[in-house]
Amino acid sequence: MKKSTLFALTCGLLLFGRPAVRADEGMWLPSLIEQGRIKDMRAKGFRLKAQDLYAVNRVSLKDAIVRFGSGCTGELISDQGLLITNHHCGYGQIQQHSSVEHDYLTHGFAAMNRSEELPNPGLVVSFLVEMSDVTDRILAGVTPEMSEAERQKRIDANKEAVVRAATEGNHYKASVEALYYGNQYFLFVYEVFEDVRLVFAPPSAVGKFGGDTDNWMWPRHTGDFSIFRVYAGRDNKPAKYSPENVPYVPKKSFTISLRGMRPGDFTFVYGFPGRTYQYLHSEAVRYIEEKSDPHKVNLRTLRLNIMNRAQAADPKVRIQYAAKNASVSNAWKKWQGEMKGLQRLGTVDKKRDFEAKFEVWAADKPEYAGTTQRLAALYDSLEPYAFARDYHAEAVLAIELLKFAGKFADAKDLTPKTLARLQNDADLFFKDYSAAIDRETAGVLMSEYLRNVPERFRPTGATTDIAAIFAASLFTDSSRVNSLLASEDTTAMHNVIDNDTAVGAYRTFTEVYKNRIEPTYAALNKQIDREYRTYMRGMMEMRRGEHAFYPDANSTLRIAYGKLDGYRPADAVCYEPFSTLDGVMEKDNPEIYDYDVPARLRQLYEAKDYGRWAVNGTVPVAFIATNHTTGGNSGSPVLNARGELIGVNFDRCWEGTMSDLEYDPVVCRNIALDIRYALFLIDRVGGAGYLLDEMKFAK
Repeated sequence: MKKSTLFALTCGLLLFGRPAVRADEGMWLPSLIEQGRIKDMRAKGFRLKAQDLYAVNRVSLKDAIVRFGSGCTGELISDQGLLITNHHCGYGQIQQHSSVEHDYLTHGFAAMNRSEELPNPGLVVSFLVEMSDVTDRILAGVTPEMSEAERQKRIDANKEAVVRAATEGNHYKASVEALYYGNQYFLFVYEVFEDVRLVFAPPSAVGKFGGDTDNWMWPRHTGDFSIFRVYAGRDNKPAKYSPENVPYVPKKSFTISLRGMRPGDFTFVYGFPGRTYQYLHSEAVRYIEEKSDPHKVNLRTLRLNIMNRAQAADPKVRIQYAAKNASVSNAWKKWQGEMKGLQRLGTVDKKRDFEAKFEVWAADKPEYAGTTQRLAALYDSLEPYAFARDYHAEAVLAIELLKFAGKFADAKDLTPKTLARLQNDADLFFKDYSAAIDRETAGVLMSEYLRNVPERFRPTGATTDIAAIFAASLFTDSSRVNSLLASEDTTAMHNVIDNDTAVGAYRTFTEVYKNRIEPTYAALNKQIDREYRTYMRGMMEMRRGEHAFYPDANSTLRIAYGKLDGYRPADAVCYEPFSTLDGVMEKDNPEIYDYDVPARLRQLYEAKDYGRWAVNGTVPVAFIATNHTTGGNSGSPVLNARGELIGVNFDRCWEGTMSDLEYDPVVCRNIALDIRYALFLIDRVGGAGYLLDEMKFAK
């Protein structure tokens, strides 16, 4: 591929002495931008005011952003409720609508009119109405003399009162979230919409192009987006699904920029990042790097090997396990990069050095002295319980049969409502279940479990006999489960459930977890949380004026900002900040599912028939920037200095996946879909160009 002069110049700057890196670390609360970050943002190129980002009494950019489901972000791109997010965020919905006869995963989906848009029961989107500091109200009545239990009881009561006051007499939902390990509390008020319909999804060979091979990697050529529409009642308020609902008219939708970008341009991400742990103690990081991540990677490798073989052999299984495979593989690859990044940065040693300095500073401050040593001792006690807990989650609960049987085991009263819920669970379970895959997976996972989990955290040997559990359990057979649920004799149903081998195994593992693991784990973590509250307060006091603290991400709305920039991951390797359609076609391979470019896209490329989406003889696909992101930022709008939409965030570069624990400005990059590639795919490949008529563009 011929490289532009601009790209060559970018690498030249990197190779021959770039200026000192200025970190773009941080995930900032929008309501506090005016107090602490707006000057820095404007110095780096931002052209708007803080009130344009967040306001309560006027329309602002936050009104165009939603929390999509429970773990992603989305943004409104029309005044008719049109919403864009990632393909992998909508993957579960796309998969649920797919079958061998209507394989929307492989071939994509496009609604050609409103009546063809597909409803998605259970999917919700949440708009933030407002956020506010309620620390004084939450800590009212809390005294130093209180025990931790008394303190938490008072805080919980105060939280309940604050949420009740915020939602009384309206249709909003609210939550109070702790920041800085309980040193600050914020109220978040949401408007939640329940009627969200699928409008457009590209083929998997576009939306998931590169599959697990390219996941977390740069350069990236994935068209990772999907389009939904938010519906409301005729009063424009949230309403349950109904054919009578109408497209929601948002307070704000994003203008889409078609101007393009250059290296060094200011950019920011506005979304709902999940969890970060920037202020962890060294012993917690050591456990993640040396023990937790390696074991979890091994367990997921075993699971993926089995799924991959089965999916390659059977198209039906490929569809059934598509979303499960994606879910398992995502963290699997991220953890590998995280381990390497922590090792490369020497994060554990850096934290130990800081902790030593902290103790010197705290020596004459009784409130803080000894905090880091107490944390180290607590983590030493916690580690075996954390390890057993990891294995319970990654080995025991990864056995699909046990999780499914557990729904029946936990059902105390078999009322008509309970039976209807269990029938729905069964229908969903068996639609995407292979007993052969699950049985083989359970065998290898249990082998690792018995090899690595100490005996004191394990149940008796009979419970771990996977072959016997699968052979005798009725919960591997949909017809037997349906017959059970159709019975009118609830006493007999209870007897059948209670005597099932999978139910027995689930209950035994659960009993071990609840009695031998979780109580001590929870008790130790309460002590750890108390020490962190002190440690965090001490850190902020010690470094007042020299360090800008931001609260760890906790699935609440944040702003991260930086610039478009390439990076050098290794000696003699230089990554440019943009990828194009030329790179897609260089990877095209009809013999590999994840790289088999759709025929229509191949035709357009061969004819160079890009229409108005052509840029320098190709089509932009993706770009990278220094914005600090994490899980939950998937689907977040990536915006330019004017607040216009230039891309949709979908990943991070593999070398920087330790950024949840330590941000490294040299290699930490977020990966975003260039919005022009999404528009090209909708218009020229998907044949749904009519959707563009709803959108607003800046040229």
